[in-house]
Amino acid sequence: MDRRSRRKIAINRSPLARKIITFNLLGLVVLVAGVLYLNPVRDSLVAQRERAMVATAELVAQVFVVQQTVDGRPPATQVPQPDLAEEPVAPSAIAPGLTPDLVRAVLAETSIRDGGAVTIFDAEGNVLGTNEGLQSAQPEVLGLKGDDRSTIITDFLSNIWEGVAGLIAAQSNEPPLPVDNVALAQELLPDVYEGNTRIAGGQDTSGATRFTVVTPITIDGVVQGAVALTSVGGELDALVRAEREQVLQMFVIAILVSIGLSLVLASTIANPLADLAAAAEIGRDRNHGHVNAGRVRIPDLSGRPDEIGRLSKALRGMVAALYDRIDANEQFAADVAHEIKNPLASLRSAVGTLRVAKKDEQRERLLDVIDHDVRRLDRLVSDISNASRLDSELVKEEEESFDLLKMIRNLTEYLGGEAQTKGVDFISDLPADPIVIAGLEARLAQVFVNLITNALSFCEEGDAIRVWARHRDNRVLVVVEDTGPGIPEEALTKIFNRFYSERPEGQFGNNSGLGLAISKQIVEAHGGVIWAENIRPTDADITSEPLGARFVVGLPT
Repeated sequence: MDRRSRRKIAINRSPLARKIITFNLLGLVVLVAGVLYLNPVRDSLVAQRERAMVATAELVAQVFVVQQTVDGRPPATQVPQPDLAEEPVAPSAIAPGLTPDLVRAVLAETSIRDGGAVTIFDAEGNVLGTNEGLQSAQPEVLGLKGDDRSTIITDFLSNIWEGVAGLIAAQSNEPPLPVDNVALAQELLPDVYEGNTRIAGGQDTSGATRFTVVTPITIDGVVQGAVALTSVGGELDALVRAEREQVLQMFVIAILVSIGLSLVLASTIANPLADLAAAAEIGRDRNHGHVNAGRVRIPDLSGRPDEIGRLSKALRGMVAALYDRIDANEQFAADVAHEIKNPLASLRSAVGTLRVAKKDEQRERLLDVIDHDVRRLDRLVSDISNASRLDSELVKEEEESFDLLKMIRNLTEYLGGEAQTKGVDFISDLPADPIVIAGLEARLAQVFVNLITNALSFCEEGDAIRVWARHRDNRVLVVVEDTGPGIPEEALTKIFNRFYSERPEGQFGNNSGLGLAISKQIVEAHGGVIWAENIRPTDADITSEPLGARFVVGLPT
């Protein structure tokens, strides 16, 4: 399956892509549900509706004040000037109070555009009249837009929301009762007769929201009655529903945008990860023999400036290192087979000759050859075993801080005696101050033992070996040099290879050729370097005979 086909079905087969879409939608749903539950639009509409009803009620009360004043006081052009000698006119004669006829006349001329019940009370709380049956058709207002903003989708979502809200809220199975506007207003009259305007709101038995405003009719400082204005039930609920549907419309748009962005995000995250996982699974199945052999190809996403690019680069590096290790193991196995065949061939020949040998001298020489080859095989197997375990042991062992110079001094004291026995001068030139490094002390000791014993094997009586060290900034150099025959130029690049050995004829078979290879592996595992060079009388003439060999080990401190 190619990458394009995988992208087409990524949502179906990618749990990560589904999680991205689900979590993005879940956050959006929680946000919209919180907005609808907290309902800040409703609170704002309630405050606006309350202020509007208070203003309307006070306006109606002012109409009664003006109308009663006109009816009780003639205009200035018609009212005769009172005689100064006459008695002052009583206020009650000018303002006889609210009458049912006056209330009926005013209510007939007063129209509430948004609907609602208007009830007029006298000073004793009796009902003087209402506007029920007196409402007339309202003329259309040009430029005034309605609130018809519902759609099929938003109606569906709104019904779902109302259903969920109905499950949460307590619902009554009793049929709604008729609303008594007069009773609602009479509960507020005591505060109104003291000159205050009172408003109250709540839900009726049908669940519709209603507001009742009662304001006094004050003439010449005396409360003559009250105007009660009760809103139409459900008017505010319709406005809230319209705003909710607008929110739901935006919710639908946000869902579509969120899904689109989630798909884009999934294609940039989930699909590349799926490609990397598929490549890794191919390698796993290949190890179990489920697919044909061949190298695993990790997609190259290293150009991405994110974690996926880093992961791709790391996986490609790991796979490359793994194949390098596999190639090295294959080469190592081939080298081992080749090295073991030589002594085995010698043993086979010696055993075959031993069967037909008749003289004791011949038998003794053949037994010596067999003994030599057996010891050679034993040494070779031991070195191969140590070399094969070295990688895993270097990873498992814990590094510790130790004095490198102290460890080298202990080695030179022991190996110096062996050099003196052979007639070789052994010179140690180490600084007095300690040099502390972090590493595996036993493994590094193995390196310097290999280098010193290697130098001893090439030295003869009268030669010299010198071991010295210098500390430079953040590195330490340890040098082992001798005055032996030096290293052939063609061997300088090979001596650290496995099973490569450049020995005198008398030492044939005494070394496996793994010592320097193991030493290099240990030094590099510590972050250091090791190299070999010849000591020449002058650097200008590289063809001059070498004065000896030098091995340099550089380690970080």
